[in-house]
Amino acid sequence: MERLTPAQRLQIVQLYYENSRSVRNVFRGLRSTYGQHHRPTEPTIRNTIAKLETQFTLLDDLRPNRPHPARSAENIAAVADSVREDREESIRHRSQQLGLSYATTWRILRRDLGLKAYKIQLVQELKPTDMPNRYRFSVWALEKLEEDPLFSTRILFSDEAHFTLNGHVNKHNCRIWGEEQPEQVQELPLHPLRTTVWCGLWAGGIIGPYFFRNEAGRNVTVNGDRYREMITDWLVPEIEARDLDDIWFQQDGASCHVSRLSMALLRRQFGEQLISRNGPVKWPPRSCDITPLDFFLWGYLKSKVYANKPATIDALEANITREIAAIQVPMLERVIENWNFRMDHLKRSYGQHLKGIIFKK
Repeated sequence: MERLTPAQRLQIVQLYYENSRSVRNVFRGLRSTYGQHHRPTEPTIRNTIAKLETQFTLLDDLRPNRPHPARSAENIAAVADSVREDREESIRHRSQQLGLSYATTWRILRRDLGLKAYKIQLVQELKPTDMPNRYRFSVWALEKLEEDPLFSTRILFSDEAHFTLNGHVNKHNCRIWGEEQPEQVQELPLHPLRTTVWCGLWAGGIIGPYFFRNEAGRNVTVNGDRYREMITDWLVPEIEARDLDDIWFQQDGASCHVSRLSMALLRRQFGEQLISRNGPVKWPPRSCDITPLDFFLWGYLKSKVYANKPATIDALEANITREIAAIQVPMLERVIENWNFRMDHLKRSYGQHLKGIIFKK
């Protein structure tokens, strides 16, 4: 029924009985009040009369808010107590323990208690001696930055990463909605095809990618001989071509990096401007949170290179090469600025994990 005021409905009733219960005459009589096109329709007139004669009222039905007995004060308090006892309990287990439905428990948590679910942040394990080492490194880095605010722009950060061919699949985020469970499985190879890529990142660009291959052109992992071959035959000419004679070189403590032969080679090339385990400047172990390749580059690349689901290693490597070439210098400058901020945070936290440090493009 059209929304009418009680006075308008009363007028309809009066006209109805004055015109010998004729809906048609009421419709005609309302023309002088509402005009040709705005008067109540004949069905509206009939519904108004029917409401009066059956319910004895011309007022709208009262529609109070639906009660929520499941979200009672008692249940809200029970959920709140449950959260205080165990913040990590799942909604499903919590609802089963409290005798509430999953939906009710979720609504109480979100709407009544205003809580949110947060994922655990995975961080690298730190040994007892790691935090003092991280603190000392941050002090050294900040002192160098105080002497030269552009010092961090002259560090070539280096690392390797593995990219598997099936890396675009994440079974934890893959869902298939339907009325029945589909008979669908995904087969994963026991030893997935992968490529190992090395990159060097500094404020002015990225040197790489370099893909480790054997003499037959097959992809291989890194060992000491291959690492030193990459340094001698590829990295040194790349550095010379970019006129980076004053560059500092950083590497982590992987065995192939810090072997006696590898360190001798790096010392001949970089002298005292070498940041490494067993090097002139000690790189703190288990500190991927302060390596730009770990906290930025590898994650950024992996979010890009699997978009078109490469079917071969060659296609995957082509994607990696293309995406690295597309990274602009201003973005790398912001990465290094973020590294400076991490050094300050690392000092203030005395070498603890960098919680809440987020890189923004």
